[in-house]
Amino acid sequence: MLTALALGWLRIGAFGFGGGPGMIPLMRAECVDGRHWLTEQQFLDGLAASSALPGPIAAKMSVYVGLEVGGLWGAVVALVAVMVPGVCLMSALASLLMRYRDNAAVSGAMSAVQPVVIGLLAWTAISLAPGAIRGPSGVALAVAALVAMALKVHPAVVIAVAIGVGAVWMR
Repeated sequence: MLTALALGWLRIGAFGFGGGPGMIPLMRAECVDGRHWLTEQQFLDGLAASSALPGPIAAKMSVYVGLEVGGLWGAVVALVAVMVPGVCLMSALASLLMRYRDNAAVSGAMSAVQPVVIGLLAWTAISLAPGAIRGPSGVALAVAALVAMALKVHPAVVIAVAIGVGAVWMR
C-alpha cells in the first residue's frame, strides 16, 4: 500500500500544474476515480478541511489520504512523494525561466498554461458542486462566498465565517 501511495502522489506532484487548486482534478482522479482510496464524500471532506487550514492543499490532502489509506507511515510517504517532484521540477524550471524568460516560445508556453489551469479549476468546481452544495443553505453559502470574494474579503475570513455558520446552524 505504501508503494501505491508513493506512486500515486508522485504522479500528482509531477503533473499538478497550476499549484494546489490545479492539482485538485488530479487528486480526485487518483484518489477517488482511479485507486478508490476515498469515496466522493471523503474527498470533499478532506478538501474542505485542507481549504480551511494554512499551507498547500496538495500537501494537506496527501497527509489526509495517507492517513486514511496507510496510517501515519502512509501520511509521511504521501507527503514526501507529492512534494519531491515539485521541489525538483521547480528548481530546474526556475533556473530555465530565469535564463530564457525573454524567449517567445517560453513566454507563449507560460501564457497557454494559465487559461488551462482556469479551465481545470472550473471543471473541478462544476463536478464537485453537486456533492458539496446541498440544499438551500449550501447554495446561500456558495453565493455569499462568491459575493465576499468579489468584494475582496480575505479568503481566510470567508472560510472562518463559513466554519462558524456551519458549526452553529448546519448541524
